[in-house]
Amino acid sequence: MEHVHLAVEEDDLYSGYNDYNPTFDSEELENDVGFQQAVRTSHGRRPPMTAKFPGTPIGPRSLASSFGARLHMASSMGRPMTGAVQDGSARPMTAVKAAGYTTSLSRGSAFDPLGQSRGPAPALEAKNEDTPEEKIKILEKKVNDLIEESCMAQSMGALQVALEKAKEAGRKERALVRQREQSGSADHINLDLTYSVLLNLANQYTNNEMYPEALNSYQIIVKNKMFSNAGRLKVNMANIYFKQKNYPKAIKFYRMALDQITNAHKEMRIKIMQNIGVVFICMGQYTDAITSFEHIMSESPNIKTGFNLILCYYAIGDRERMKKAFQKLISVPLGIDDEDKYIPSNEDTSSNMVIEAIKNDKLHQMERDLKTLAEKYIMTAAKLIAPAIETLFATGFDWCVDMVKSSQYVELANDLEINKAITYLRQKDFNQVEAVETLKAFEKKDSRVKSAAATNLSFLYFLEKDYDQADRYADLAMNADRYNPAALINKGNTVFVKQDYEKAAEFYKEALRNDSSCTEGLYNLGLTYQRLNRLEEALDCFLKLHAILRNSSQVMYQLASLYELLENPEQAIEWLMQVISVTPTDAQALAKLGELHDGEGDKSQAFQYYYESFRYFPSNIHVIEWLGAYYIETQFCEKAIQYFERATLIQPTQVKWQLMVASCYRRSGNSQKALETYKEIHRKFPENVECLRFLVRLCTDMQLKEAQDYATKLKKVEKMKEIREQRIKSGREGSARSRREGRESSAGSAGISTPVLISPKKSSVMDEVKAVSQSESKHFNPLLDSGRDSGRSSSSTKGERLSAKMRSLPGSNEPYEASSPKELDASYVDPLGPQMDRPKTGVKKRVEDDDFADEELGDDLLPE
Repeated sequence: MEHVHLAVEEDDLYSGYNDYNPTFDSEELENDVGFQQAVRTSHGRRPPMTAKFPGTPIGPRSLASSFGARLHMASSMGRPMTGAVQDGSARPMTAVKAAGYTTSLSRGSAFDPLGQSRGPAPALEAKNEDTPEEKIKILEKKVNDLIEESCMAQSMGALQVALEKAKEAGRKERALVRQREQSGSADHINLDLTYSVLLNLANQYTNNEMYPEALNSYQIIVKNKMFSNAGRLKVNMANIYFKQKNYPKAIKFYRMALDQITNAHKEMRIKIMQNIGVVFICMGQYTDAITSFEHIMSESPNIKTGFNLILCYYAIGDRERMKKAFQKLISVPLGIDDEDKYIPSNEDTSSNMVIEAIKNDKLHQMERDLKTLAEKYIMTAAKLIAPAIETLFATGFDWCVDMVKSSQYVELANDLEINKAITYLRQKDFNQVEAVETLKAFEKKDSRVKSAAATNLSFLYFLEKDYDQADRYADLAMNADRYNPAALINKGNTVFVKQDYEKAAEFYKEALRNDSSCTEGLYNLGLTYQRLNRLEEALDCFLKLHAILRNSSQVMYQLASLYELLENPEQAIEWLMQVISVTPTDAQALAKLGELHDGEGDKSQAFQYYYESFRYFPSNIHVIEWLGAYYIETQFCEKAIQYFERATLIQPTQVKWQLMVASCYRRSGNSQKALETYKEIHRKFPENVECLRFLVRLCTDMQLKEAQDYATKLKKVEKMKEIREQRIKSGREGSARSRREGRESSAGSAGISTPVLISPKKSSVMDEVKAVSQSESKHFNPLLDSGRDSGRSSSSTKGERLSAKMRSLPGSNEPYEASSPKELDASYVDPLGPQMDRPKTGVKKRVEDDDFADEELGDDLLPE
């Protein structure tokens, strides 16, 4: 315990810090008599020391330090001076106030060495923006911001906004130059900013296809000697001349740019020479283009230049140099890594993670795109030169395949073999054994090639309407590669022709799931929904397809057809107008527009479109029929004659067109020409009742002797028709009786006591007329049934039944002529049922005849 010292409670750990020698108290100097006396003496009135060098500030006079040689003053109290030398040694300087120890602490003030009790620091002085320097800085910032906004708008596709921003930046920059000149600092103009403004403005003019303005902006930059490397912009000017198809000037500016670029920029020079070669190709100067491309292939070969060189050799027909160029093309190094690099190994986990990270990065995507582009050029070049380098294109393909097999593109050899077979197909040489054998040879290859070959075979057999073989190879292609959209579409097509629409829709949907951009699958799916009468879903498919294929007239026509089926003629007309804007010579679309306008009651607009359709395709019976009926309705029978005569040329065996020609002559008052026409008709169709009736009427009116002869012939023909009708009627009754007796006997044998009366189903005469008309022509529904050719249909039972049915109904003794207006229906009725891809068309006309109002109605004239 002797070494343990206890702390005394009265001891203060911080005592003594406020104790100091009163000699150093500067606040008591005013009361120090000795100090004040010294101040009043001559020593205190000495002038202050000045700086040795002008402009050097000097602070308050300090006391001498230990190193000073001044005499030390002593106060009356004997207080030593700071830094005074005592006992031969210098006392170190003290810093009582600097450390915060002042005498004010003894008066009750708090310890505040940082001066925080004095409050926050005053606010910073605001910048004066009215000064010229500040105005210039603000303008420069605005110009830079406008250039940046212009570039951002251009990157987002807002070209007009980008141009406006570039123009505003130009105005601000000119205002900045004026501001500098006014402030007297014209020598400090920012040339980089001026260059950026002009270059951006020229680029935006080019993007908006304002080429003269862009050239003017480039000229301002190029002619200004203060801009360094401005000569490179002549490449941009040459590009503009190329877009304007001013090829000589483009070559001139390319060469000027080439002269101003040193050899240190080798890649830039190669690109300019490649552009020169392309311009020479556009001018047809293949020899000069070959010179440029050969120089590039010797200095820095690339895929595009090699392909262009092959095109030039193909244009001049040099076979040997084509082969050499193809060999150079397939030997161009791509400079990309092998795909095996991206296959992970099982040992190293960290390297696998790195491989997984770089497998789909931007660099690998760029490598894949470059390889795909190279394969595309090689395939195109092979397909181009194969028929040209040898007398037979098959031999040329074999040479290309051998060259490819010995290169780095070995996998393209199989694709070339398939293209060889496809070339046969494109030549419509379906019976070539080589094409089929070539495709069948791939059945034992790997799955990708097998799927492609089987897909082509399926398509080949589908074109030949061998649907069983097409279905077989479609299954083979699907088994080899289930994700092949072309194979799924072929399978769906084979199911579609078998009218299994639900199953076909499933295959089309699967093809779309595998490839959402498969337009064929989307189009076929829309047609399938039409067949299933799911019109809204079909409309959705074609609207999606229209978003992809904006200018496809087929898609727009299908949309118009769907809107017509949905009873929305306004939308149908709108879509057909878009079809006409894309293909203005589409006769079918014009005729459809005429039909829709006719249905809406706009006869004049309908006539305009029907007439345009007739002008582009004068062999459409439906259009000819509508135009002829329109002229009859408007009392211009002479103009209707030319249309019915054309119909006679198209369908010479249809008697109704010739009867219409004769009727138009009668309406126009040309009885002699009408008589000659009827005689010609009677010579061709001697058993035509209508023709004989008109001959009797005309000969009687003209008081000709032949009237009696034609009347006799008319009676004989009518009697023969009655006999045939009776035979048909008795034959039908006998067959009905035999069927009834057979059923009664079967019912009796079954124990049924109640007799069952079975009568044949009655069909309306209108249905009979439609049936006979459709059997004659599937492209139109005739306006009337005016008889049959005796050589073809006099023995036809259906024609005799029709005559018997019509005999009991009121008719007309002239075609298109009656005592009261009749509806003449020329509506199209497809004998195979409504077709989704060929919508129903139709037109109705009303014809009046006042000249023959009192004539007796005939038997066989039945307006539909």
